[in-house]
Amino acid sequence: MFQGLRSRLLLSYLVVMAAILSVFGTGVYVVFRRNLYSQLDKRLLTLAQSATPSFNAVRSQGSKYLNQVEEVPWRDIFNRDQQSLEWFDAKSNLLGRKGFIEIDVPPEVGPATIQQQDGEAIFRTHTLSVFVRTNGQAGPPSLVGFIRASQSIDEINTAQNELFGILIIGGLLTLILIGLGGFWLTQKAIEPIEASFQQLKQFTADASHELRSPLTAIKASVDVMRNHPERVHPKDAKKLIAIAGATLQMSQTLEDLLFLARADADPDVSTSDRKLTTISLNQILQNSFVLLEPLANEKKIVFKAKLGDEMEIIGDIGQLSRLFSNLLENALQYTPEGGRVSLDLYKQNRFAIVTVRDTGIGIAPEQLSKVFDRFWRANKARSRREGGTGLGLAISQAIAKRHGGKIIVTSELDIGSCFLVRIPIVDSRKTSVLMAARD
Repeated sequence: MFQGLRSRLLLSYLVVMAAILSVFGTGVYVVFRRNLYSQLDKRLLTLAQSATPSFNAVRSQGSKYLNQVEEVPWRDIFNRDQQSLEWFDAKSNLLGRKGFIEIDVPPEVGPATIQQQDGEAIFRTHTLSVFVRTNGQAGPPSLVGFIRASQSIDEINTAQNELFGILIIGGLLTLILIGLGGFWLTQKAIEPIEASFQQLKQFTADASHELRSPLTAIKASVDVMRNHPERVHPKDAKKLIAIAGATLQMSQTLEDLLFLARADADPDVSTSDRKLTTISLNQILQNSFVLLEPLANEKKIVFKAKLGDEMEIIGDIGQLSRLFSNLLENALQYTPEGGRVSLDLYKQNRFAIVTVRDTGIGIAPEQLSKVFDRFWRANKARSRREGGTGLGLAISQAIAKRHGGKIIVTSELDIGSCFLVRIPIVDSRKTSVLMAARD
């Protein structure tokens, strides 16, 4: 139980930390990417601005000017292998180009990302408008053309990929360290809870054991008094009956608590006394059915059994009888007069499947996870009247687990419930090995 709790706690811790690291890494990646593009846009803007004084010369001489002139204002900041400068007239016609980058897209003012038609090359561009005010001209200056500075984003992609790899590797290493630390922290966090639980189990076992003697003495005294009614005042006879009933109920509750305490203390052992035998599951179910048939008749409940082919399992006949009797009693208890309870047995692969169906009050969906909790009752008021302790289903689950099986419950309110028990059966050679099927 606590191993599963540790695993769930550690998994939750890792999921939360992974989410935090993902948000942090995404934030770093986005900020870094924006910063790279911001720096590139500033470089391209500076390059385009430095090329503005050359516009008139390029417009008049074209490529001849660009090929002949070495001393230009933008020479020191221009990288001809990675960047390009393009001059356009007011109608977006190309006037000249410097650099090896050729972009067949009309200029658009401002920064932009352009992908070539082949889909491989991607460039970042920054375009400026060039205005000229002629002598004596009134009003706003006239648009005479555009200057576009371009650069490949290969460097940015390389830097982004490197950062992405660093974040992934760093995140995985961090999660590994967090997992190791989380494992240690969960161990420390669960230790006090586990110690308290063990103390509670020990207290339950000790208290149940110690109370058996006084209850036995009370029961013996009551039996003696009831065997000699002439010594008892008639008014006290009913009191003795009540005392005897309460003593019997308390004794049964103590026996149930002791059984569960032993099951908790040694959950990996198939049966508490290790007396495993090959037994007929059909016979166990038939005995339980016959035993409870009078109760069904008394409540006018249609009680049917369909046991099918003979199946053998390995286990303790007493515990298995108790398992199926508890389920049948539970079904009969919560099924109203005129309802139906059915007991079915069939084979599924290497498992025997036993189903107990009823048309009783049912269980709410939000309470299905609680049906095997100790002292839980679907109808607390009626259970107390009928002497229920709320331990029957918990004991049934413990017995099923100790025999390598499991119990599955489905239910709907005011429609009924179905308890399905799956237990491994003996193979054709009747091997004596009990399959350790666990949840």
